[in-house]
Amino acid sequence: MTVLETDLRQLDESITADPSAPRVVGVRAPGGYGKTALLTRWAQLYRDAGVPVYDGRHELPARDAAVLVDDAHRLDDDRLRALRGLAVSGSAQLAVAYRPWPRRAALTELVDAVTRLRPPVLLGPLSRAQIGERAGLLLGAKPSDDLVDLVGEQTGGVPRFVDRLVRAVSGTTDCSVPAAAVEAFRYEVENLDDGVRRLLLATALGAGLRTDLLASLLGLDLEALGDAMDGARASGLLDEYGMLLPIAQRALVALSPWERRLSLHQRLIEIQLARGGPLLPLVRPLLGAPVSGALFASAFKAAGDEALAESPALAAQLFTAAVDAGEPALALAARRAEAAALSGDLDGGLRLADQAIAAEAAADRAHGASVAAAVLAHRGLLGSSTELYRWAGEGSAVPFAALGLIGTGRLAEADELLSQPGSGGPPTLLAGAARQLAQGVRESVTGSATTALATLTRAAVLIEPLGRNVLLPDTPAALAALVAMHCGEFAVAESVLRRAIDSGMGGAIALRRHLLLRGWTAMLRGGFDAARADLLAATSSGAVEPRDWLLATGLEIGLARRDSDLSALRTVWDRAREAIVRHPADLFALLPLGELAVAAGRLHDTERLASHLAQATELLQQLGNPPLWSTLLAWSRMHAAVLDEHPEDAGRHAADLAAFAPAHPYCAAVADAARVWVKLLVGDVDADETESSARALAAAGLVWDGARLAGQAAIRTTDRAAMVALLDCARIIQGRQQEPTQETPLAADNATTLSDREREVAELVVSGLTYKQIGEKLFISAKTVEYHVARMRQRLGSDTRSDLLNQLRGLLGNRV
Repeated sequence: MTVLETDLRQLDESITADPSAPRVVGVRAPGGYGKTALLTRWAQLYRDAGVPVYDGRHELPARDAAVLVDDAHRLDDDRLRALRGLAVSGSAQLAVAYRPWPRRAALTELVDAVTRLRPPVLLGPLSRAQIGERAGLLLGAKPSDDLVDLVGEQTGGVPRFVDRLVRAVSGTTDCSVPAAAVEAFRYEVENLDDGVRRLLLATALGAGLRTDLLASLLGLDLEALGDAMDGARASGLLDEYGMLLPIAQRALVALSPWERRLSLHQRLIEIQLARGGPLLPLVRPLLGAPVSGALFASAFKAAGDEALAESPALAAQLFTAAVDAGEPALALAARRAEAAALSGDLDGGLRLADQAIAAEAAADRAHGASVAAAVLAHRGLLGSSTELYRWAGEGSAVPFAALGLIGTGRLAEADELLSQPGSGGPPTLLAGAARQLAQGVRESVTGSATTALATLTRAAVLIEPLGRNVLLPDTPAALAALVAMHCGEFAVAESVLRRAIDSGMGGAIALRRHLLLRGWTAMLRGGFDAARADLLAATSSGAVEPRDWLLATGLEIGLARRDSDLSALRTVWDRAREAIVRHPADLFALLPLGELAVAAGRLHDTERLASHLAQATELLQQLGNPPLWSTLLAWSRMHAAVLDEHPEDAGRHAADLAAFAPAHPYCAAVADAARVWVKLLVGDVDADETESSARALAAAGLVWDGARLAGQAAIRTTDRAAMVALLDCARIIQGRQQEPTQETPLAADNATTLSDREREVAELVVSGLTYKQIGEKLFISAKTVEYHVARMRQRLGSDTRSDLLNQLRGLLGNRV
């Protein structure tokens, strides 16, 4: 119970206990806070006790009567002085309710007399619990949480407005503000003091409570403005922090004549344009309104520039409104293109950017070219993107062009471009990050993986403050993650992607790429559930551009392959063939291309990827076969050759990997694993060598690949002890507990109980996998699977496969 509730209860009890005792009380609150309701309650208490009640607006009564005065601020000076005499008499039963404004001298004297012995009762807004209780009484049923939240947010807990809104929504089915609730404010709006009404309307139109702006608008000095502000607070339309209540803002705008609003808007815009002040709060309410002219066009344009940093979609609307208001379309084509692209409308962005490029009279043609270049990069057309950046030739466009040149295999041209003097532009965060981005990728091709990763990570940190308001062909985080995955630094990749996602780097169109790359990081480390979650988050809504589509398809294929789900692999392969056709090979697409190559080998459909793999090979040769970018693709192509039963090709790719081994420990681990794989293909299984190689792969981050290498070696060896050791190695790499190599025979009365291993086998049998697929999943041989199934069939007395499946489903509780 609050102090206020306690004070009111004590007053109620004192009136009931001794209604004839002298009592002088002041009640102060803005309009709508319940002063009238409180006086009505006290009047009833007096009447129940037989005490006459007067409102004090006419002649004052004789003794032994209660005088309860409402809205004392409206009384004339003579009546206020008469009430003051009653207050100081020492024998009156008097309660005076008033607003904090206006405070004429006579009212101040009355208030001083009334509150001399007792502080005034200060009525405040209702709490959330009180709103719920009040709404329940009005509705005759418990209100929903959504309704209580709506009423609280809109009314700020002002009792009169709470009642008004609850009654208005009582006949509706949705939680929104009905027109009837807004219309009910007409009396308050029309009876406001003229100066207060203009101030509140200006506030509602976006001026807020900025005193300098309001003073200029209303032509008031600070003292007069302060008086008007006091009047605004006393109206009850402001919350306890001085902000306009949302429902009051709706009412002021809806119930004020259009010409009055337009006049205030024009004057506010003129003041802010002259001062260079923010225009977005003033202009945003005008979207969709029938306004035009140079003033409004300039305001929409300036507001669009302000909005671009936080809401590209809103900026796009504002730029369009500027054109509709009279701004030449070509003057804003580049900015509209950028806003559209950042908000995810790549078609619109590309169309507008092309208009800016094509028209010689257009402003910001270079800006338009940069926008088109970024969009084309997202669409997988890195070569076309590069040419546009080169044509733009200023600011960050130069290093972005160099980045594209490296990505398409033209290293010498990139070096020449990077060696040229700068454009002379300011050293902005974007310009610095772009140059580090190009230098980091160049280092990944020609130098140290560690240095490249450090440079790209610094570029990501540098651009983080720009957040979602910068349009990039690719983000430093994405390229840092790619470099990190290609050299086994998966923790770095995950960290830099998480920061990029949290900061909104690159806007909405970069988020999908960051999620997909994080999914790839998880998959390569063996975190399949996390990879599926990121894949779903990235592809669950909106159209997927070719670059992201290729990445998503490769991730989906990789998960299906690692699940040994041949059916899913075939299904995704149909989409993958289209994805690869729409995306030419470039340096930054090698990751999904390698995974698709493995899937093609598994499905014996390698011819479909032959041209793309040839392009990738040529690209890497043009770059000097950089080990960092070549290793993972060669590793994937070796597996594709193994699955497609071309051991000679597998040996060739293993030899390529051996040449890359000295460049980095990750390359060495992969090269050694490839050498062991080639030996396994001809039946040469060295358990110690294989285990060492598998553990090195896992230590390099390729957990699933390491476990698979050990498991496949176990299947191929004829040495029982070597098989057990390799299976144990595979389980340990996967983080699974070791199991005993021999099982204790089950007692007859326990014939329907499955061991842990049998339960695993049974679940996979019932799900439809073959013995070979089950063996690959559990890192045991197909013959061991067959042995487990035979034991279960014997103990369960199953003569047919269908009978066995039915009994297993019963034992598993229909969980599969």
